[in-house]
Amino acid sequence: MKWKDAVVSASNELEVQHRRREVALAGSRKIIQTASKCIRHVHRKQFADASELLEEGKTRAKELRAEVQDAPEILYAGYIQDAEKELVEAAAVFAVLQNLDVPDRVALGVDLAPYLNGLAEAASECRRAVLDELRRGSLSEAERILSWMEDIYDGLITLDFPDALTNGLRRTCDALRAVLERTRSDLTLTVNQRELLDELRRR
Repeated sequence: MKWKDAVVSASNELEVQHRRREVALAGSRKIIQTASKCIRHVHRKQFADASELLEEGKTRAKELRAEVQDAPEILYAGYIQDAEKELVEAAAVFAVLQNLDVPDRVALGVDLAPYLNGLAEAASECRRAVLDELRRGSLSEAERILSWMEDIYDGLITLDFPDALTNGLRRTCDALRAVLERTRSDLTLTVNQRELLDELRRR
């Protein structure tokens, strides 16, 4: 093959990769936006709307993965994993706030690292739910959600594997530990205040 022909061939191949990359980037952004909307609806307890958005996100994620399945340079570039992580976070928050089982990785159709990091970020996101329940005066529900957060953390920190496999899970867990400490402190303070108020009322 002549050099000029090789350049033309390379240019054509790169053009195809570029178009697929742009499709993957746009698709990933849409999944992240859908997951974010889902989480907002979950916190507002608008579960029907959240469920529709979650299903939309799942469908988009599966379609996107199928689109680039034979292009590993795009599939594993990072942005698709980021989108899948956000989808897992939305699915987990949706499940936890309705006291359902944690979504299965295979059912979501995502890779392992995005799944684990998504669970960790969902646990951090649930701090907002704990605070909401405390403001409503629902201590039992706040304690239930915090217990789930702690269970996720306790499980994830046992996965002592290189970052190349877990995509920075250790750092995500470090951030989650700080969130847990603040949330546990907020819950303890609220319980103590309620006990003090009850004691004053009995006098």
